Amino acid sequence: MSEVKGNPFDKTLLTKLLAYSKPYKWVLAMVTLTAISLSAFAVYRPMLVGRIVDQAIKPKNPEELLYTILLVLGVLILEVVSQLSFNYLANYLGESVIKDIRVKLFKHMVRFKMTYFDSSSIGVLVTRAVADMQRIGEIFSQGLFMIVSDVLKMSVVALVMLAVNWKLSLIVFGILPILLYATRLFQKAMKTAFIEVRTQVAALNSFVQERVSGIKIVQLFGRETQEEASFDVLNKKHQDAWIKTVWYNSVFFPVAEIVSSITIGLIVWFGAMQNLGVVDRSEYGTIFSFILLSEMLFRPLRQIADKFNTLQMGMVAADRVFKILDADHEVELDGKVKRFPLQGKIVFDQVVFGYKPDQDVLHGISFTAEPGQTIAIVGATGAGKSTIINLINRFYRIKSGHIYIDDVDIHDFELNSLRSNMAVVLQDVFLFADTIENNITLKNKQITLAEIETAAKAIGVHDFFMKLPGGYQFNVKERGGMLSSGQRQLLAFLRAYVTNPSILILDEATASIDGYSEKLIQEATLKITQGRTSIVIAHRLATIQNADKILVMDQGKIVEMGTHDSLIAQGGYYTQLYEAQFTEA
Repeated sequence: MSEVKGNPFDKTLLTKLLAYSKPYKWVLAMVTLTAISLSAFAVYRPMLVGRIVDQAIKPKNPEELLYTILLVLGVLILEVVSQLSFNYLANYLGESVIKDIRVKLFKHMVRFKMTYFDSSSIGVLVTRAVADMQRIGEIFSQGLFMIVSDVLKMSVVALVMLAVNWKLSLIVFGILPILLYATRLFQKAMKTAFIEVRTQVAALNSFVQERVSGIKIVQLFGRETQEEASFDVLNKKHQDAWIKTVWYNSVFFPVAEIVSSITIGLIVWFGAMQNLGVVDRSEYGTIFSFILLSEMLFRPLRQIADKFNTLQMGMVAADRVFKILDADHEVELDGKVKRFPLQGKIVFDQVVFGYKPDQDVLHGISFTAEPGQTIAIVGATGAGKSTIINLINRFYRIKSGHIYIDDVDIHDFELNSLRSNMAVVLQDVFLFADTIENNITLKNKQITLAEIETAAKAIGVHDFFMKLPGGYQFNVKERGGMLSSGQRQLLAFLRAYVTNPSILILDEATASIDGYSEKLIQEATLKITQGRTSIVIAHRLATIQNADKILVMDQGKIVEMGTHDSLIAQGGYYTQLYEAQFTEA
């Protein structure tokens, strides 16, 4: 669990946050100016009230009364304008800062290595990019600047009180440490509570995101009751975390109110004693002013405790967001070689790789795919077929050995240049909640609708899409839920084809679709594999009989290699796989 060390004014985090306010220096300057003016106007108003009592009401001077009331009204208007300007500018600065941080965070995350996402919860990352970012914004709009403004106001109030009547000031200052100590205890308790709140929010987001994404599995296996029970447990933890914060607030604020009321009572008592001649005499207006000034001293202190909560939550959120921003998980972009198009020669030379350091998945894989060849990879689940695809796309760094494309080490290529020469069609096609056209082009403006239609006609899928309402403008909704598996696969084939790749990768592209869609896809496969190097991971062996070379994998090793006929003639592992499928069929 991430935790902010020390007090909420963590210098390292605050320095990082304030660095994002540099482009908005004029806003920061205006926030500072309005905070100063707000303190001045707020303190001047109680003094005018005292003046009304001593110089207008007591001597019964209506001209002075009218003049001072108008002066109070003018000061009040200026105070309101200052407060409005301060609130607006502070919020504007906060929203501007979190916009910049959120953009940087998203850019950072989309460039992370696959290893990071393999070990990270998507729900937690969403919480960091959305809810936690809003908490950071509140540091500026409701936390830090508000606290600084209140501290400034309290300092001015204290100085004015000392200048007007030091004896009454000592009464107020004598009570102040009690409230300060209570505020400190409250802040410490709330820090722990809010760390727990953020932890439970992230856990709740992650749970809901996973269950909604996998709702079909939940319903198909009748796990609704069990998932509801699990959600109840998580929700109860979330409730308990928030109830703890409510309890601390319920204790602190009544205590603070009682202390404030006791102070006002002591001021009235001491002022009365002065006017009765028991102690040195003071003006009635001074007593009125001190009652208002003490309220101005204690009210911000009570509010500061609440703003400490906001600041604390923001600092916890900032700590977690900056841990992601500071994480060194970005894909290496050290390659310099740029080529387009590639010839498509692929060489694996004794490649060893594992997703975990102590668990190798590939054990010395070696093979060569010549330009324009179709290489099929077959084997049982977990044999390492998809891992080869991941390594060609440079999603992971190999443990040892080399991968060459066109006789250049794969890590010497500039990454975008390498991937722009490749197209991948996966078994589980991911589609965005957008039109078919945008899902094909991925909003690449260089690919026109006319080019899409020409490509679709070339591989025989144009009529298939035109049957949908709106044709290529049909919105497939989230994850392509409005399309069948076969339609999603056809869209993925067209997405790959329009990019005109030098290397085509098909990963179990016909594993779970209907016969009609499979026929269309097989015809599309023949078309799009012509003239380019193709790597085909196949579950149905009948679809790869015409491959130039078939690699048979078992437990991370290539156990057989050759054409379909030569492998059948060997009567080995491939023959067993083929006969098993033939018998099943």
